[in-house]
Amino acid sequence: MYNDYSTFRAQQKSFPSTDGVIKYTDIGQGKPILLIHGIPTSSWLYRKMMKELKDKGFRVIAPDMLGFGNSESPKGYKLYSQAEHAKRILELMQFLGIEKWSHVLHDAGGLWTWELCKTASHKIENLVILNTIIYEEGFKPPMRMQPGNIAKISMWAYRNKITTNVLLKNLFSMGLNENNLTKAELEGYKTPLTEGKTRAMYYFFTQTCNEFQNYDSVFAELKMPIKVIWGINDKMLQLAPQQTKIINGLRLKGADIHILDATHFIQEEKPLEINKVIQELINGN
Repeated sequence: MYNDYSTFRAQQKSFPSTDGVIKYTDIGQGKPILLIHGIPTSSWLYRKMMKELKDKGFRVIAPDMLGFGNSESPKGYKLYSQAEHAKRILELMQFLGIEKWSHVLHDAGGLWTWELCKTASHKIENLVILNTIIYEEGFKPPMRMQPGNIAKISMWAYRNKITTNVLLKNLFSMGLNENNLTKAELEGYKTPLTEGKTRAMYYFFTQTCNEFQNYDSVFAELKMPIKVIWGINDKMLQLAPQQTKIINGLRLKGADIHILDATHFIQEEKPLEINKVIQELINGN
């Protein structure tokens, strides 16, 4: 586990994607595991999981997606679409020379993964779904906005240091059973926002949230083993309204779904439990 954000950033490596520099962690040796974050987080969300997975004999790759964390945040908005994020994930893995990997995703990372699976699902050997966007029935985002000045003002509020504190406090009060993050831990979430990295968020809340896509045709083609790990107290991504559709759409059995006493940011609350499922899934195949 990394104790402070500056140390975490110092160990990251750089990948010059076609759209901008992506920072990523790459530690350990063995079977590769790719950890994909969501919005408005970064790979910092996985810091409690990385070392143990490395110590268990895996190669752990965790990128800050373009527009998030320590990665660049180029001007424009369309380059932050689901399809563009998926393209850059594939570019990164090609850059690293990794042909197949186990894939862990959270939140909006689901949408980027479903887009990736349209053309490259054969590259994913195992899929682990953590409180992510699957069906519209369970998708309750904290806000949906139309493009324009009001949305841009909202993004400014995330960048402004004073209001950033308030918004993050509200976010984690909603997204954790108990918001006990330390000042150092919060710095990892706060710093990218105060650096101005909100363009990708703007696209998500003004475009993605308002144009929900159905990925049933993608799910029907998935052939890899799948595990779902869900914090049952999540109000933003609710399991109950979509659980039957998830089971049927992904062709799961009861043992494939692991329900935890956690909320949205389950990597903060249950990192060891998540790692255990990941290890058992990979080692069983």
